[in-house]
Amino acid sequence: MAATAVRYLRSVGAATAAAPAPVDPLPRPALRAVADDERLPVDPGEFRRVLGHFASGVTIVTAHDPNATDGTAGPAGFACQSFASLSLDPPLVTFMVARTSTTWPRIARAGAFCVNILGAEQGALCRSFAVSGADKFAGVAHTPAPATGSPLLDSVPAWVDCRIQAVHTGGDHLIVVGRVEALGAADEDGTGDGPLLFHQGAFGRFSR
Repeated sequence: MAATAVRYLRSVGAATAAAPAPVDPLPRPALRAVADDERLPVDPGEFRRVLGHFASGVTIVTAHDPNATDGTAGPAGFACQSFASLSLDPPLVTFMVARTSTTWPRIARAGAFCVNILGAEQGALCRSFAVSGADKFAGVAHTPAPATGSPLLDSVPAWVDCRIQAVHTGGDHLIVVGRVEALGAADEDGTGDGPLLFHQGAFGRFSR
């Protein structure tokens, strides 16, 4: 009940001294065995091939992890194409992340994240955040997002600053819901170079 009260006070703008509740980086709901007649005969390669026909935008989800005890404190981020708006009232967005992600626990510890929406010329930036184990922020300029302090990457055309509201399981991925605290776009009139798109394993751009 105390956590519920704190969330309500925050939602109406009231001050509270309570620290934010930690986010479980890997929720584990009750599971049951899957019967043989429930398994869909879908080949993983065919699944990827067919779903690859759906074009998506590309983002980099970032957070500032100040509490790591393993020497990894600081900015964290990963390239993400599974991002979408979810709700207008309240303003919610969602993204999906693999349960095996080594970056997700750091975002969960932060309890907040910034979605950096990439432009058509930022394919190289996306690739640098898609690798595992590298210093993804080396040479990448960024400033603290206004509400959460998560890294807001320089030169992105738009960004969405969020606090984690809920995390759900979805097979081998987690479904992360964020409540929008602030957002903005550099190109308010929509006349820029357009978004970076991902389709059938390759980057592309939108032609008006």
